[in-house]
Amino acid sequence: MSRITVNDAVAKSAKGEITVIDVREANELRASGTAAGALHIPLATLAMKADPKHPDFEPKLAQGKPIAVYCAVGGRAGMATQVLSRFGHEAHNICGFGDWVGAGGPVKR
Repeated sequence: MSRITVNDAVAKSAKGEITVIDVREANELRASGTAAGALHIPLATLAMKADPKHPDFEPKLAQGKPIAVYCAVGGRAGMATQVLSRFGHEAHNICGFGDWVGAGGPVKR
C-alpha cells in the first residue's frame, strides 16, 4: 500500500476517489470548520462505525475506497488509521486540518 499525502488526498477527494474522515471532536469542527465532504467520526466512536458487523457501521465506508484521516495535528489520525486497518480498510494519516487547508483543500464552515 502506497502512502497518500495530504496533496494526494485533496486531489482524490475532488474526484470522489477517496473517503475523508475528520476524527476531531464536534467543538473543534465548530471552531474551525471541516474538510468539505469529509465524514465526521470522532475517534471515540470510530471502532463501531468502522466495523461492518456493528449495527452503527457507517455505510459510506463500505465503498471500498481508500480513506484519508486527519485530526488537529496527526496524533489521533494515526490511532484512527490503526482502528480502520484492523477492520480491513485502507487508511492513511494525512495529519492535521491545517495541513488540509495548506494543501488547498476546500473547507466547510
